[in-house]
Amino acid sequence: MKECEIFSSLRVPCGSKIVVRIDGRKFSNLSGELGLEKPYDEHFKDLIILTSKDFFKEFNPAFIYTFSDEINILLSEIPFSGRIEKMDSVFASFIAGSFTKNIYKTEESVKKPISFDSRIIPLQKAGVVEYFKERQNEAWRNCINGYAYWTLRKEFSKKDATEILRNKKSNELHEILFKSGINLAELPAWQRRGIGIYKKEVIIDGYNPLEKKRTQSMRKKVYVDYDLPLFHIGFFDKLM
Repeated sequence: MKECEIFSSLRVPCGSKIVVRIDGRKFSNLSGELGLEKPYDEHFKDLIILTSKDFFKEFNPAFIYTFSDEINILLSEIPFSGRIEKMDSVFASFIAGSFTKNIYKTEESVKKPISFDSRIIPLQKAGVVEYFKERQNEAWRNCINGYAYWTLRKEFSKKDATEILRNKKSNELHEILFKSGINLAELPAWQRRGIGIYKKEVIIDGYNPLEKKRTQSMRKKVYVDYDLPLFHIGFFDKLM
């Protein structure tokens, strides 16, 4: 019955850079179940980072970029002979398993199984830069809209807050927040621009017992960047 597996031979294009986007399924419901703080929750952010680091240790990608419940992965190597069906299923299930494991480590309880969806995006190098710029722009829109909505919810119902925000432009949202004492420019960078995970050279202190002296060496370690710049080609030149 192998011939009935209609997508088993579908592979990524040769020579492409591969980005994997993984999103949480029905995470608005999960956030209510866990009682997460709005619009940003430090504990949830830490769960996503732990999950992303688990993925990094298992598959050694070039770069992971995350905001909200979205995890974007730039692969350094193409596993599973480039089989899209295999990558989608394994990556989504790995992330779901890791996230669930990390929740239970912190003694959280959830009533329903947690799931993620996965999609494979083949790109050329210039497309990779544009892709991550687009996702970072989305992180910024999420930040503005999230703060505006939850600020209004302190005074208005869900329906009224949604109606007030309908068709509002960015400068109008800024004004709403500014009147409430919120300056978006002063918010943590990870809320405005997302979080990056990649390998970075760091200085490691050691000791040479033969020479009986302390030593230093450069090693690459997985680094969580909470203060990402606005993405540009120079940033990705170091990763690809």
